[in-house]
Amino acid sequence: MSTAGHGLAALAEQMLPGVPLASMDALSPMHLVLDHTGHVTHAGPTMQKLRPNLPLAGQRFLEIFEMARPRAVTSMPALLASAGIKLHLRLRDDPRTPLKAVLVPLAPDGQGRQGALVNVSFGISILEAIQTYTLHSGDFAPTDLTIEMLYLIEAKTAAMEASRTLNLRLQGAKIAAEEQAYTDTLTGLKNRRAMDHVLARLVRTGQDFALMHLDLDWFKQVNDTHGHAAGDYVLQHVARLMVDETRAGDTVARIGGDEFVLLFHNLTKRSCIEEIALRLIQRLEVPISFEGARCRVSCSMGTTLSTFYDQPRPEQLLADADAALYASKKSGRAQHRFFRPEPAPD
Repeated sequence: MSTAGHGLAALAEQMLPGVPLASMDALSPMHLVLDHTGHVTHAGPTMQKLRPNLPLAGQRFLEIFEMARPRAVTSMPALLASAGIKLHLRLRDDPRTPLKAVLVPLAPDGQGRQGALVNVSFGISILEAIQTYTLHSGDFAPTDLTIEMLYLIEAKTAAMEASRTLNLRLQGAKIAAEEQAYTDTLTGLKNRRAMDHVLARLVRTGQDFALMHLDLDWFKQVNDTHGHAAGDYVLQHVARLMVDETRAGDTVARIGGDEFVLLFHNLTKRSCIEEIALRLIQRLEVPISFEGARCRVSCSMGTTLSTFYDQPRPEQLLADADAALYASKKSGRAQHRFFRPEPAPD
């Protein structure tokens, strides 16, 4: 400690006769001792942490702090006159942390000069202060209720984090369960339930769309000849091709063993749908290799358009697409047909 520092400490000891400064630091780590001129002669350890690069001892109290209430305090006599009143302070330079304080006048010395003891606290700004100054429990008196509040904050933070983690897990489990409920586990496509849901929404919102019903040709022979493992592999291969030939916003669903429904959102142009159907037929007729076996399938398709109906109904759309599919199979398979709505009566 410098000579000036020893002098200020000695002065502070004189102003607090019989009270060692170490005891004051332990009992009230956010206190300041002021001399009769209003200069700080000693600062508690936590008080000093607010300005680690500026020794508070030797500084004038009213030059360190800005008085918010009472505003009339501009001198040491006025400061002494505010004894017992809750003081509202703010540090003058950044960070301008708001503080609360109470001042107690000290006994006059032999020359009648009177200093003061100022005890400071953060009040409701404690959370901001802990983050700003990296304070911990050792920076407060053991009996300070701040310690209990810190423990409560830590406990609340831990509980909120645990709750957030649990909620995220529950939300993830819910999403996974919902996804599983709407997904065909073998192919990863949408299932019948999901298709019904999407189709109902399209009808309800009045969006134009095409519904294609696709059925694999000669799939039973694959199962009978090469086994169900080969059949499963073929279904997965078919699913990948259909996803590849459709857009991200379209819906591809497996609704039965080897039956699929494709919903083309905002697409009713017949030539575009014909091109998609032709590509699917061509790609599905390429033999599929599975463990040395060559599995051969093709597909038949039937499509209906939402624009065929004044008021489309999901069950009617599915029935009409199925009728068009049956016409494709009846005419030789590996074909695509549009449903032909009957002309309205005159």
